[in-house]
Amino acid sequence: MYPAAFDYTIAESVDHAIDLLQRSGEGAKLLSGGQSLVPLMKLRLVQPTHVIDIGRVAGLSDVGVDDAAGMVRIGALATHAQMGASSVVREKLPLMTEAAGVIGDAQVRGWGTLGGALAEADPAGDWGPVVQALEGRVECTGPSGARLVDAASFFVDAYTTVLADDEVITQLEVPVPSTGSAGAYLKMERRAGDFAVASVAVQLELDGAGSCTKAGVALGAAGLTPIKAVAAEEALCGQPVASEVVDAASERVVEAANPLADVRGSSDYKRAVCGALFRKAVDIALRRLQGENVKGGHVR
Repeated sequence: MYPAAFDYTIAESVDHAIDLLQRSGEGAKLLSGGQSLVPLMKLRLVQPTHVIDIGRVAGLSDVGVDDAAGMVRIGALATHAQMGASSVVREKLPLMTEAAGVIGDAQVRGWGTLGGALAEADPAGDWGPVVQALEGRVECTGPSGARLVDAASFFVDAYTTVLADDEVITQLEVPVPSTGSAGAYLKMERRAGDFAVASVAVQLELDGAGSCTKAGVALGAAGLTPIKAVAAEEALCGQPVASEVVDAASERVVEAANPLADVRGSSDYKRAVCGALFRKAVDIALRRLQGENVKGGHVR
């Protein structure tokens, strides 16, 4: 099937894109990598009247670290493949490197963008739980300037975010985890490149005595939005990460999960998968803190 007719404009800058969004109204859609929008248009599930291509706006694919602020800043047009290959991301945010490697197939990773994936807000997407576990902030730029939104607040429903009709995602800010931190991202799928049955992102910070001082836990494909499992984080913090502590936190993960039943499994099955993935992710994170080279990512 071919898309319905639409106008097409290449935006020359962020300001130009915002102006076009304002003038085009609700029928406008932004195009970056096209890996979400184009298939939906071909199926006519989305029928924009005006497609605004921001894929050539200079500077929106930059990845850099601000050492003074302790922050990695990633442009919205950075592709999944770019994220996986970036030495900055690999050194400062290895959890994001791990997630980048399990997104779709080579074509999707080569064309799909971080900003596009965040704006699409697919409940089974990979970046949502990862940026929540890392306490990232999404920069949304509109006519009144830029605002930063915590990743935990950015997603409000399936395929719905707080992004206004005349705003553009311009970058993601992610705090650099401190020394003594490690994480893991696990995604269970029926076959490589498929949507997740469930996914879990975990980032742990331990002190010299082995007690958890900070925890980030988030779930994907476990509800209508990525879920930041705050109760599980609280169950981990302030004590050694012993088996009984992990079991208690896993129960909180299962309670937080609210997945929909579909061809990939029942709700109860997916909740159990979330709990199992969480326990495995914590184990991998702890082993990485001890210097082991442990593989995460795909689980089948």
